[in-house]
Amino acid sequence: MARLVQADLDNLNSAMESRSPQELLTWAKETFGARVAILSAMQRAGATVCHMAYATGVTMDVVFVDTGVLFQETLITRDRIATEYGLNVVTLSPDETMEDQTKRLGVLYLSAEGQQQCCEMRKSAPLMKAFGRYDALVASLRRGDGGRRSKVPILAIDQKMNCLRVNILANVSNEQLEQYLAEHNVIVNPLHSQGYATIGCNRCTTPVLPDEPKRAGRWRHLGPWAAYCGINPTDVDRGDEAVDLPQELIDRILGRKTDFVI
Repeated sequence: MARLVQADLDNLNSAMESRSPQELLTWAKETFGARVAILSAMQRAGATVCHMAYATGVTMDVVFVDTGVLFQETLITRDRIATEYGLNVVTLSPDETMEDQTKRLGVLYLSAEGQQQCCEMRKSAPLMKAFGRYDALVASLRRGDGGRRSKVPILAIDQKMNCLRVNILANVSNEQLEQYLAEHNVIVNPLHSQGYATIGCNRCTTPVLPDEPKRAGRWRHLGPWAAYCGINPTDVDRGDEAVDLPQELIDRILGRKTDFVI
């Protein structure tokens, strides 16, 4: 194994800024083969990535975390995307039901600290069940989402999952996203048309007023300090991160050939 750090990706990230999301999706498949998957929560952007895979004929799994307390509309959207786009959706779930978790630990999401623990148990921990299965996850984070995502790179290190995140929509604007959704009649979670700008668990997601920030509906009861769940490494403050991957794969990612001198 060899080590890859975020700084190693700087030049490649700069070069990829001019590539379309479809080109980045194809690059991910060609680079990682069967060890790449889409990570989608079945919101607008995630549904767009799924449609792009369907439209371009790029075959890869779609990883979906079912926290056990999602809106029924989200699960219906997942099933429609799997069926109508012909995608293999791999659903990951927590080991414990919300009822059992609440009996054991109380209602965690009523405090900022508890929210972090709840999100870790019901979102991040289930994703870890796919640890070692994929070397890359194609995600749908966009700079247009603002906040901590305003500078999200196309390629980002995910140290916890020991893989690369490929944010193929990183530089897609809000207008471009809406245009794609409309032009291709993408399957969209119906809650988006009911005032939900972003959609998470039914306990902690509310509609958003027209003059509010997009993420105002997430953990509204906790205030603006609880804006992210932590499943995306670029959403949280971390130090210098690195992943350990086969040298041949790192060379393929960086488009180089390493010669070892003995």
